[in-house]
Amino acid sequence: MDILRLVLEQFRGQGRVLFEFSIPRLGKRIDVVLLIQHILFVIEFKVGEKKFSGSATDQVWDYGLDLKNFHETTHDAAVLPILVATQAEPVPYTFTYSLQDDKLLRPIHVTPGALLDAIRAALRAIKGPTIAADSWESGRYHPTPTIVEAAMALYSGHSVEEISRRGADDDHIGQTSSAISEVIRDSRNTSKKSICFVTGVPGAGKTLVGLDIATKHVDKDSELYSVFLSGNDPLVAVLREALARDKVRREGEAGRKVKKGTTLDEVKMFIQNVHHFRDDCLKDEQRPPIEHVALFDEAQRAWNVAKTADFMRRKKGKSGFTHSEPEFLISCLNRHPDWAVVVCLVGGGQEINTGEAGIGEWVESLLRSFPDWHIHMSPHLRDTEYGAGSVLKLLTDYPKVTWNEHFHLSVSMRSFRAEHVSTLVKSVLDIEEKGASTVLKQVLERYPIVLTRDLQLAKKWVRERARGSERYGVVVSSEAQRLKPYAIDVRVSTDPIHWFLAGKEDVRSSYYLEDVATEFQVQGLELDWACLVWDADFRFTPEGWRHFSFVGDRWNRIHKDTRQMYLKNAYRVLLTRARQGMAIVVPNGDDADPTRDRSFYDPTFDYLKRLGIPILR
Repeated sequence: MDILRLVLEQFRGQGRVLFEFSIPRLGKRIDVVLLIQHILFVIEFKVGEKKFSGSATDQVWDYGLDLKNFHETTHDAAVLPILVATQAEPVPYTFTYSLQDDKLLRPIHVTPGALLDAIRAALRAIKGPTIAADSWESGRYHPTPTIVEAAMALYSGHSVEEISRRGADDDHIGQTSSAISEVIRDSRNTSKKSICFVTGVPGAGKTLVGLDIATKHVDKDSELYSVFLSGNDPLVAVLREALARDKVRREGEAGRKVKKGTTLDEVKMFIQNVHHFRDDCLKDEQRPPIEHVALFDEAQRAWNVAKTADFMRRKKGKSGFTHSEPEFLISCLNRHPDWAVVVCLVGGGQEINTGEAGIGEWVESLLRSFPDWHIHMSPHLRDTEYGAGSVLKLLTDYPKVTWNEHFHLSVSMRSFRAEHVSTLVKSVLDIEEKGASTVLKQVLERYPIVLTRDLQLAKKWVRERARGSERYGVVVSSEAQRLKPYAIDVRVSTDPIHWFLAGKEDVRSSYYLEDVATEFQVQGLELDWACLVWDADFRFTPEGWRHFSFVGDRWNRIHKDTRQMYLKNAYRVLLTRARQGMAIVVPNGDDADPTRDRSFYDPTFDYLKRLGIPILR
């Protein structure tokens, strides 16, 4: 406070000062937000520090980014992040905007004695209209967290309303969460069993809805005790690790020391791998699970009868197993004598692996084996990308089905700069050229996409655009077998915990742009900036998309419809991972290499170019 007193005295009556400004999305507080005349200063103090560390610089930059992106009255304001290290030697500073040109300046480093001079210099160097302090402070905060940020905020006690967009027109998350909560309350009060099917476009917040319900009921002694289940191993691993690390950090800041192992054990009860939940229920096929509410993320990826039976025979020694995974999982909750609720979070066009049953198997299981269950459906399950149209006809005369529009999330939160990215990707993959070109123009207004043949140029592009701790990385299809000349080998396993959570100094992190992630590692998670390298496994031709798998020394055509769908969906996943922008790399190929002939790549590049994606030169 002593450091600030001189500054505040010099600018008395010319703005506003806020201390410990809360940022629920990041689970942190800004030391000082100082509004003076036409600039918003975001100030972070590091007391006793002799150096301006990179992590501290990213921290204050992140604060500025958060206000710039999610605080409505900061969108058009000039924002200057300032890092103050109280014991550091004085350093020169300059005021420069980043490539995004959204009036967020690069952070400056100052010592306490230079803070006043730096603020005066900024006010002279940066021009703009005076910010009305009252109007600025009353501006709404509409955060759009990553799934990792959201999980940490929810687990630490924040509400879903605090960490997601709010308002009469955009509270989709809150409305869906409330609708599910109402079904849970009604099922408990009337002793009945219910299942909910929640749909949504990629990045709309289906996982966030599930986490919100689960975090509200983490007390094992409560009859509303819930569990969040996912068959997505990378997602489960990353969320568990992130929650454990964050709780250890928060407890440490409060002066309480806790062991990470203990915290991780607690988190594992809250977020479970669906296969481990299934295996636990197999130990005693009469005893109901402790949870009355189970939330299944990416429910369309549950296993069909054939894959489940094969697994049970090979891994569990159970021959003749006749249930699909959906049917068995419902049966586990059906063991409760009074009530139970299953919530299926369903992504359209997200099946990417063999043996995934799709949503139709859930419906058929209910009709076949659980006629007493009440069904609450999203009307959008009728849409083609969910692949449930034919089986839903069986519900026409079903007396216990309710269709609820609140069970669909129509707006992507992942790409907060462009809500129509998922629509664009669908049009691109469905070869709807006119529609894709039209949507692309809207998307490019706030969400940059570039196309290139040069991988190094694409890496440079994402590095230059990332600010603060914004995460970037290289993503490729798991079938992209002929990218080894570019030092990309999909056979090398990438640890998603290191890739998604490690810092810029760790060679295993996505930041290094060395290890790549496939659709299996990134599904359900996200990056701020993505570099997608497009191999010859999914090629554009005059006859449409052609699908290939590299076996031995050559590419082989994929003819099976389901495998073609998996490959198309893999690129759907990869093309919808980035929150802020992406670079698409279609290699040149090499006519001297028959496995990388230019004809395998040029038509894909030409197609994307024809749609209007800007060429990076």
